[in-house]
Amino acid sequence: MHVYPFGAVVGSDDLALALTLCAVSPTIGGVLVRGEKGTAKSTTVRAHAALLPPVTVVDGCRFSCDPDAPDPSCPDGPHPPGAASHVRPVRLVELPVGAAEDRVTGALHLGKALADRTAEYEPGLLALAHRGVLYVDEVNLLHDHLVDLLLDAAAMGRSTVERDGVSVEHASRFVLVGTMNPEEGELRPQLLDRFGLAVDVTAPRDPHMRAEIVRRRMAFDADPAGFTARWADRDAEWSRRVASARELVPQVALSDDALVSIAEVCAAFDVDGMRADLVTARTAIAHAAWHDRLEVTREDIAAAARLALPHRRRRNPFDAPTSSDDLLDELLGGDDPDPGPDDDPGGGESAPDDSAAETSSGSGDRSSTSLASATDPFRARVFSADRVGRGAAGRRSRAVTTIGRTVGSRRGDTGPVHLPATIRASAFTDRGLQVRRKIIEGRETNLVLLCVDASGSMAARNRMVQVKTAVLSLLLDAYRRRDTVGLVTFRGTGATVALPPTNSVDVAAARLRELPAGGRTPLAEGLIEAATTLRRHSLRDPRRRALLVVVTDGRATAGPDAVQRSLDAADVIAAQGISSVVVDSETGRFRMGLAARLAERLGAEYVPVGEVDADALTGIVRERAA
Repeated sequence: MHVYPFGAVVGSDDLALALTLCAVSPTIGGVLVRGEKGTAKSTTVRAHAALLPPVTVVDGCRFSCDPDAPDPSCPDGPHPPGAASHVRPVRLVELPVGAAEDRVTGALHLGKALADRTAEYEPGLLALAHRGVLYVDEVNLLHDHLVDLLLDAAAMGRSTVERDGVSVEHASRFVLVGTMNPEEGELRPQLLDRFGLAVDVTAPRDPHMRAEIVRRRMAFDADPAGFTARWADRDAEWSRRVASARELVPQVALSDDALVSIAEVCAAFDVDGMRADLVTARTAIAHAAWHDRLEVTREDIAAAARLALPHRRRRNPFDAPTSSDDLLDELLGGDDPDPGPDDDPGGGESAPDDSAAETSSGSGDRSSTSLASATDPFRARVFSADRVGRGAAGRRSRAVTTIGRTVGSRRGDTGPVHLPATIRASAFTDRGLQVRRKIIEGRETNLVLLCVDASGSMAARNRMVQVKTAVLSLLLDAYRRRDTVGLVTFRGTGATVALPPTNSVDVAAARLRELPAGGRTPLAEGLIEAATTLRRHSLRDPRRRALLVVVTDGRATAGPDAVQRSLDAADVIAAQGISSVVVDSETGRFRMGLAARLAERLGAEYVPVGEVDADALTGIVRERAA
């Protein structure tokens, strides 16, 4: 059990250490904290920021310049030597998930541009966070281009703005901390690599530790001032140690042998590029400074590698991070103490074995089920919803959204301002400011609901292997396009929501691996369950349009009038205006063509399972053209 100086009990020493090392050396590149709901991720980050040593800033400088080393390019400068200054606490700046780019980087001050006809820069959150902490809760839900922007600023220590006639550059050095729940979707590997350190946290299972957490929280609620005063001396000591370690960082020596050891560890972890080596070296130096050492030791390298490398080992989107302690022990000598029982460096969820999956497989004759495995996924064709939507910015279907190409302007109270249109509209009227908003056309994210036939006919002729591979490839495509996914399966006498709509395609892939095949084909029940799932989702998230992907051979066999009931269910879905795709898994020389009839009733795009592969489809088209 680790006890923070501010009194919180945290089940992972790595979280406390990662935040501390980034406070000592912000050049490490920030911390990504991954954990399930209710593990005090946000509470820990906010409490940690409150303990950072205060900073001295120039009076009146909106960019928090240090009077002893002001930024030469500060838009509020230049600041002369001996400029008036004051001391203030470190800022914790929180970035809302829905923030636009101009709110992050800053933009032209619209009011002064119209009233005084002057082009004055209005600082954004990056300026506000300079010399402080920039915190992004649910960072995995933030749009990728904003995450890129934040990570670039954190790595370079500067922010550059070139827009609307404004050209500004200013210092922006901060500790970037992102928190996320992996069940709501992972970061792309490219963005995951950009975070210097990553920590997986879980709720403690020790009853005594859990009781202590509740005890301290209740004590704080009963007497906040008294609780804070009780830990004041520990808080002050921790803050003093951070300030002392910061001063010691430039004096810490990284020997050639230590640097070679870092390179050997990074090479053994098979990480891409050189960022891992650089982050590990910086983290090892900060770790040595935190422990008041003037030279990097093996202990420092091991601690740095444990925080900087495991999240970079992911080779494929659906692979879970793997354990690192054994490999580190082997590379660095193996005489470190064994990890504690609460340590979980991988943070991943292992798939249950085949027998467990078959036991929990739902309806149908278990004696006749089979559990096929998918082969390596391929590049899937891009399927999209019909018409133009208005959902959240993404990469699948056409939509009027916040990111993309400006196609016009409109009146309204929300959305980014179309500055030229606003100026034109206001210049030729005596009614004052006439704000016009941008109409932007780009791409949106969708709910991709997979409705998969797992009946006995799918198990024949190795069809399930082909189907699972195609579905896994569609999941990979959804992962890259930041879609929400869901999974409905049907076999035996009924249908099951194997996975309610979620942003975690990793969980969907795990459910797919566990999916057995066997029994009759309740196609109507599968379509009805899919329609019900889509209706519930539309009530919770009405802006996110759905794309229903039905994977079946169309051979409905469960219940009386199975085929007709399936076509009637398709009519109901079509009447709701839901965009659909039917992937026909029927193979062989003689085909009944029932999936094609289903696609016609759904108003869906019809695709044979072999043509889900985009590269295979290209070959087919070329062959037919020849």
